[in-house]
Order: sequence, then structure tokens, then C-alpha cells
Amino acid sequence: MQKKWLIGGGLAAVLVVGAGVAFVSGAIPARGGAGPDGNAEKAPPPLTFTAREVVRPQSAPMPGRVAFSGPLVAPGTATLRARAAGTLTTLAVAEGDRVRAGQAVGRIDLADVSSRVAEREANVAAARATLAQAQRTHAQNERLAGQQFISGAALDGSRAALETARAQLDAAQASAAATRVALRDATLLAPIDGIVAKRQVLPGEKVTPDQPVLTIVDLRRLELAGSVGTHEVARLSAGMPVQVQVEGVDSPVSGRIARIAPAAEPGTRAIGVTIELPNADERLRAGQYAAATAVLPDDRDRLSVPATAVSQSAGQDQVWLIDGGKLARRAVRLGRLDEATGRVEVLDGVTVDSVVVAARFDGLSEGRLASVSAEQAAAVASTSASAPARLQ
Repeated sequence: MQKKWLIGGGLAAVLVVGAGVAFVSGAIPARGGAGPDGNAEKAPPPLTFTAREVVRPQSAPMPGRVAFSGPLVAPGTATLRARAAGTLTTLAVAEGDRVRAGQAVGRIDLADVSSRVAEREANVAAARATLAQAQRTHAQNERLAGQQFISGAALDGSRAALETARAQLDAAQASAAATRVALRDATLLAPIDGIVAKRQVLPGEKVTPDQPVLTIVDLRRLELAGSVGTHEVARLSAGMPVQVQVEGVDSPVSGRIARIAPAAEPGTRAIGVTIELPNADERLRAGQYAAATAVLPDDRDRLSVPATAVSQSAGQDQVWLIDGGKLARRAVRLGRLDEATGRVEVLDGVTVDSVVVAARFDGLSEGRLASVSAEQAAAVASTSASAPARLQ
């Protein structure tokens, strides 16, 4: 029995060793090699792009753009203030009402001023009577001095009294005039043409000198107060036309650069730029948010491709070309970006004859067979571009 077990074990060992030798020598096919029929693994199928998925670089000027935003403000804004202390008796306008310059819009009760006006007028009358008496006295003294009935000192005294009476009359008249001005301040007059934006006081409230009563806004001219970086301000100048897109308004509004701040703001390194917007129809309102774009003309042609055609690999910008019926990866160096048209300048890496894949696709590989479908290109010639289909 022991001999039979040894013989059986030896035969099993021989079979295992034989199987290993057969595998190494190719009797059993390895994974990824030739199949049972002896054919090699199939290559990936060729890619077919539509005319919408490829593009040739364009050579044309690329105008630069400087954009900035901010709220609209009304430089023609005036605050009507009380010029005397008293009780506001009437205020005939409300928010949204239109007023004209010089229009009476309210009145302050100045009863104490009225009493002071009467007092000052009485003082003027008294001073005028005193002056008349001094004039008569001095005239009589001049006659007496001519007849040598009085001394020269007496004549000088009457002359001094006359001058004093004149000065007292002038002072009384000035005081009365000042009081009458204060009485005129009881009537509140609109300082400018415009629309009442806010009422700070209600009838019946007491006001003090220089207290705000109304805010009036002239909407016929508005300004956009924005800011740009120090690296962009040199490209702008006063008088340059801009397009302004105002929130809530469908079409852009034309404006111009009115002024540029002479220095950057500390901390932000931004420089203020003010845009002037005509608003004769008062369609726009102060406080609306707006975005302005200044278009800078370009003096030369630039080779550009859609920004969607550019991708990155290991920090290097690249595009995919169809070159000789195969996909080819090309490293490119980029220049100016035009966000309005979605195109980017390519300084080197492609030519006007290059066929560039216009969108980013997953699964592209160097050397893969690729072509543009003539049938599909003809079918889409009269249709607008749409998003490219994903590769299979």
C-alpha cells in the first residue's frame, strides 16, 4: 500500500509541472494577448466630428474691454433746509411730486420774528425823527454861529449830534432789514427743478436753522460711480464712450467717461471712474445698479479660437487638432481674452489652416483616428450652432 501511495503522488507532481510548462510556452493563451482564433485585440473605432464640433482659427481684430459697475447717482440733488427756527405749519408736497426752482412748498410759523419786525420798524421811525431834529438844531446853530451868537464849540457839538443821529438811523434800518429777511425765510422755496425724493419733517413739527426739510433730485442727468484696477486705468480717458447695462432695462444705454480719479484708493488699489448718463426722459432712477463696458479698438489682426477649445494639462494650455486624419495634442500660448465673444487669442501653436476641436471632450487620445463628417456638415450648414454631443 505504501508503494502505491508513493507512485500516485509522483504522477500528480509530474502532471502539475507539465501544466506549468504548457502555460509558459503559450499552450494556454494569456489575458490581453491573442484569442482562441489567433487574432489581435481590436483598436478603438475612429471618431467622427460634425462641422459644429470643429473650427478653424480666425484672424481678426479683438477689441479690448474694460468693465466696471456701481450704483447710479444723481449729482443734481439738493436738500431744502429751514433757515429759521419755528413750527412747520404747511408742507404742500410729498415724495414723487415734481417741483420747480423758486416754488413755495411750505411755510414756517415765525410769530416771534413778526413781532421783532414791528419793533425794528418802530426803531427806524424813532431814529429818523431823531435825525430830523438833529438836522434842524444844527441848521439853527449854523445861523447863530454866523451871527456870532454862539461859540464854535457849540456848533461842533451840534454837528457831532447830527452825525450820531445819522448813524443811529443806519443801524436801525440794517436791523429792520435783517429781521425782514428772517421773515421771508418763513416761506420754503424749492432750490432746483426736480422730484421730491424724501420729506424729513412733517407739518406741526418744530424746526431749527439748517435742519433738512426736503430732498429734491434732478434725474435729467445721472452718473455711474465705479472703479477699475490700476493696471487698466491707463487704457481709459475722459470723454471715451461706454455702454451701460442698467438693471431692469432691456437695452444698453450710451454714456461717456466724465472724469477719472487722480489717485488710487488706499487698501483696494482701485481708481474711481465716473460715467455720465443723459436721462432726459427720466426713465432711469438713482440707486439702480449698472455695469459699464468701455470698448478699446484693436489696431491689428489676432489669431483666435473659441475659449471652449482650450483645455489644460499639467498646467499647460492645449488644444486638440485633427491632423492627417488623427487627433493631435498641441500646446499653445494664449493672449487676449474677449469674454463678449467667447474667443481667446492664440500666440503660437496653431495656424489659420489648423482644424481645431471646438469643445472639450472626455476620452481623447493622441493618434486616434478622427475625421469630420461631410454629410453632417451639410445637414447643419443652415442651422445655428448647438452644444456638441459627447464622444462614445
